[in-house]
Amino acid sequence: MNRSKIAGIGYYVPERVVTNNDLIKVMDTTDEWIQERTGIRERRYGVKHEETTTTMAAAAARIACERAGIQPEEIDFIVFATLSPDYYFPGCGVLLQRELGITKQEVGAVDIRNQCSGFVYALSIADQFVKTGTYKNVLVVGSEMHSMGLDFSTRGRNVTVIFGDGAGAVILQPSDDPNRGILTTKLHSNGTYAEKLSFINPGAHGGYHKKHMEEEVDYGYPSPDTYGEIFITPKMIADGNYYPNMEGQFVFKMAVSKFPEVIHEALNELGLQASDIDMLIPHQANLRISQFVQKTLRLRDDQVWNNIQKYGNTTAASVPIALCEAWEAGKIKEGDLVCLAAFGSGFTWASALIRW
Repeated sequence: MNRSKIAGIGYYVPERVVTNNDLIKVMDTTDEWIQERTGIRERRYGVKHEETTTTMAAAAARIACERAGIQPEEIDFIVFATLSPDYYFPGCGVLLQRELGITKQEVGAVDIRNQCSGFVYALSIADQFVKTGTYKNVLVVGSEMHSMGLDFSTRGRNVTVIFGDGAGAVILQPSDDPNRGILTTKLHSNGTYAEKLSFINPGAHGGYHKKHMEEEVDYGYPSPDTYGEIFITPKMIADGNYYPNMEGQFVFKMAVSKFPEVIHEALNELGLQASDIDMLIPHQANLRISQFVQKTLRLRDDQVWNNIQKYGNTTAASVPIALCEAWEAGKIKEGDLVCLAAFGSGFTWASALIRW
């Protein structure tokens, strides 16, 4: 059984820079308030009606292919992670295949919805296909177009100030070097508190999920015995119940617990210590979370890569964007032990150890 290695990597972020001061114009907030709570100074937004989750993914994928020394036509499987797909269905995997101009190959494409942990989950899935010899060039993508679905008002500021747009991609290939490639991946979830960080409407629940909420919420659905219930109602629009919601403090407490836990799990399996990590790439959820994890693991500043200050939280795209940036900056070299870790909605959390 071969190991799988990252043979090529690329990322794309839109040109438009949106600073905290730009957001002040549409909501009651301040640059100081945002930076103190999240560490974010600016983020990128895609061009409406021109850029999408899929087009950004394609831009990142083309770079990854070039660096892997392959043409897009040589891709034989696609794993696409996102929570902001172009369409409700079909998923972005097939749209990316079309965007790359490789529909004649009719290769398989799978979409996963693991939010902030999406890329690490996608990497683990691709790793299994490569290790077993099923595929030789697997394209793994994390891409998000958050700016199209945020509440740009004071009501939505706690969520809106956090998120940005972007995409990252890698090409996974087999390697016969036992000391190189993905060493292990660890995946976990617990759905008990799913609604603490969620995008509930529009959805097909018809109000069913309300039994899991702390407070009863009236979304204005027709009576339960009415056929053809609609995804979104006038009441949802009036009340703003069709935007993402998050209980920040609850999520923070869970994240700072699960991040170190899943990293240690991977290290323990291989008989390694946190000090053996040459570069930690944490999901860019909140700079305060990353700093807490760094302190818990007793890592130096040069052992952790953070870029949330520039890009905000790009959810499934944050890990591959940060990984690519660190590599381009020369902070990841051949033989380095790289740790990827993420925590997010679901809740789901995951880690991967890679010998570069």
